[in-house]
Amino acid sequence: MTRVLIVDDDPVQLRLTAEVANRAGFKPLTATGGEQALSILRDDRSIGAVILDLVMPDLDGMAVMEAMSREELRTPVIIQTAHSSLETVITAMRQGAADYFVKPVAPERLIISLRNAIKLDTLESAVRAERSRRGGTFTAADMIARAPAMTRVLELCAKAAKSTIPVLIEGETGVGKELIARIIQGTGDRSGKPFITVNCGAIPPNLVESVLFGHKKGSFTGAHADRTGKFAEAHNGTLFLDEIGELPPEMQVKLLRVLQEGEIEPIGATRPERVNVRLISATNRRLLNLAKTGEFREDLYYRLNVFPIYVPPLRERKQDIAELVSHFIARFAAETGKRILGISGDGLALLQTYDWPGNIRQLENSIYRATVLSDGAYLETVDFPQIIAHTAGRDQAMQSLNKVNVPAAPTHIDNAPARTRTLPPPMSNRIRTAFWMTAARSPRWLKSSGLPSSLPLPTMVDECRAWHAPSRLAGPHSTANYTNMDWPTPFKAMPLDW
Repeated sequence: MTRVLIVDDDPVQLRLTAEVANRAGFKPLTATGGEQALSILRDDRSIGAVILDLVMPDLDGMAVMEAMSREELRTPVIIQTAHSSLETVITAMRQGAADYFVKPVAPERLIISLRNAIKLDTLESAVRAERSRRGGTFTAADMIARAPAMTRVLELCAKAAKSTIPVLIEGETGVGKELIARIIQGTGDRSGKPFITVNCGAIPPNLVESVLFGHKKGSFTGAHADRTGKFAEAHNGTLFLDEIGELPPEMQVKLLRVLQEGEIEPIGATRPERVNVRLISATNRRLLNLAKTGEFREDLYYRLNVFPIYVPPLRERKQDIAELVSHFIARFAAETGKRILGISGDGLALLQTYDWPGNIRQLENSIYRATVLSDGAYLETVDFPQIIAHTAGRDQAMQSLNKVNVPAAPTHIDNAPARTRTLPPPMSNRIRTAFWMTAARSPRWLKSSGLPSSLPLPTMVDECRAWHAPSRLAGPHSTANYTNMDWPTPFKAMPLDW
């Protein structure tokens, strides 16, 4: 459940906004001042959005946004205030506000603004992470790794980045070993320098030496020009050897010499070349077991296994699944041009109970498939038939698919039924009263009604509700013309009998 921080010095408005966010499926956190809000944001950077009041006694909203910008707190901010002006709006947007509205605001308007801000922030985070990955500045902050099982992994990454020690990353397929290697590179002195990736299992055995070390023109049949090897490309940077256990035995000897001497000898060259390369290797198999069976050289194993890092599988870090799902939905919804806001509670529960043998790569592909096939605003359990088949069996998956309403024959547009919509439960009397208490103190209502602000609050509430009663809306203010009135307050979105 996404957490939302609500900051307001008015306790009535604070409770009202918190209840609206809670009913929309968010978990509200409240703060009564700017200093308290900044303290919460510093301690918890996983908060989804902030609803911030501009006028507060200790630290106003603008000062809070300036502090967030200075401390690189990138949580999206939605501004709310009782006093609006064009200058204030422009200033807030320049400070990075995602949205701006005047109190009192209709619940529907607030919910839409929250969802849009969180979705935009997720997409921006994905873009920032991809830009950092390509630029060689990828750090732990760009990786979704909040689970306790990943704490030790990130600590080891920070220590490995301080030196050029050889690192061996072990883990199952699809756990993100390359991202761990990029964190080590992006956090250390070689940040921003070349990061070259080589998949040792994808290179034909007769081309491994040419790919790694390069060759000179005419050194063998087909060598029509000089070719720079991967070690030379990674000079002063980092070379990532993925699936190092698949390296042919004859190449293991040459790799060992490169690690010992720091020199490479391209095929056909007359003298060796000096290279300065940070080597990080990865494998989805236990190299120690391969060394015991003779498939991998024992001396090379001890040369590579100086600083081992084990990356746990996704089934051991299920706390990250919700954030990973949101990340993939935002990314694939943007790529496919579909309006998908998120995933339902039942759908997320299904994904969290699955063991994911293919780890994050399998989760990514499952979300991609569900995003392409879904026609709704949220991904449901029915969009994951393969996961249902693996967890509950094929029969349960077929029953889930049979629940989808699919017409047996084409339906003409004149006879098409309206889509049924689930109405939210009615608000409690306490929240309804809080809404009218806030509305009755609105400067726009006082100006329109002409009533003095010195009236007792219960009297103001009664007058405000009577003014908006259906019996009052007659003639030029009929129900049909209600949304086109000269008094276009946020009440337009509320039921007339509220």
